[in-house]
This record gives sequence, C-alpha cells and structure tokens, in this order.
Amino acid sequence: MTSATNAPPDAVKLLARRLLETGYDDLPPRERHVIERVAKRLAVSRDVGSSFEESRTFGERLADRIAAFGGSWTFILMFMGAVLVWVLVNTVLLFSSGGEPFDPYPFILLNLFLSLVAAIQAPIIMMSQNRQAAKDRLQASHDYEVNLKAEIEIMALHEKLDELRDKDLAGLILSIKDSRRMP
Repeated sequence: MTSATNAPPDAVKLLARRLLETGYDDLPPRERHVIERVAKRLAVSRDVGSSFEESRTFGERLADRIAAFGGSWTFILMFMGAVLVWVLVNTVLLFSSGGEPFDPYPFILLNLFLSLVAAIQAPIIMMSQNRQAAKDRLQASHDYEVNLKAEIEIMALHEKLDELRDKDLAGLILSIKDSRRMP
C-alpha cells in the first residue's frame, strides 16, 4: 500500500479533484472523511469492535457478562436445579422428617425470588441488547465507509483503464494511418 507521503496516482488525483469540484461541501461528514482518506491514499478500515469494547464502562462490561450468563444453558440448568431443590426441600424432605417447611406450597417466597430475578435480569439484558445494537450500527457505518472507498477506488481503476485504452486506441489509429501512408 502506498504511504501518505507518496503522491497519489493521477487517476485518484483526478477523481478526487472532480469530487471536490462537484459539491464536496454538500456531502455528509462521513463521506467527506472517506474521500479525504482516498485522496491521501490512507486506509479507511479499522477494528471498530475492539475500539467499542475498550470504551465500555465497568458497569456495561458487568451487565454484558450477566446477560451472557443469564442467557446460557448453564444458568437455565442451575436455575431449574435450584427450583427443584427448593420444591423438594419444602415438600418431600421436610414432611418426611416431620419438620415444618419454611416456604409451604404454593411457594410464595420462591415466587418472590423468581420475580426479583426477572425484574433485575430484564433491564440488564435490555441494556446489553442496546449496546449490541449500537455496536451493530457502528459496524454498519464502518462497512459503508469501506464500501464507499472501494467504490471510489474502482472508479479510479476504471479511469486508469479508460486512459490506457484511449492511449492504445490512439496508438493503433496512428499506426494504421502510418501504414496507409507507406507505399
């Protein structure tokens, strides 16, 4: 890849000049940024995922971990096991030993705990989903910039090919004229 200190090829210069002359100021900042990067022969691509991850706060990282664990089979199986143990302790084991259950059927205390878990887990999962949606929007925006740069580079390649074709065609025409002049 060419560094920023080297002069850009003529086709890219020409294309950048044309873009500048045809309403560069009317373009959104993101598109101007891409055109400037193309004109300077700099890369547009970057790892938006790592920069997004680095910008998260401790609370956001914790919420993401809790949401990831809360949506796993490990959590579901552990939760089902805990509910099963709760029900067994309060029905079969305590009745068979003659003890008094601490949460008799219909398990009102268990329902309270289940409601608390759901009330805490739902907003944490929503926060995590909102952050994932923001990350997806950032990735889509970056993909657009990369695609725009690729489109501009392809246009520059077309300009180069057209220029080469025109030179070859002009050379061919001259050689045909020269061959007709010779006896």
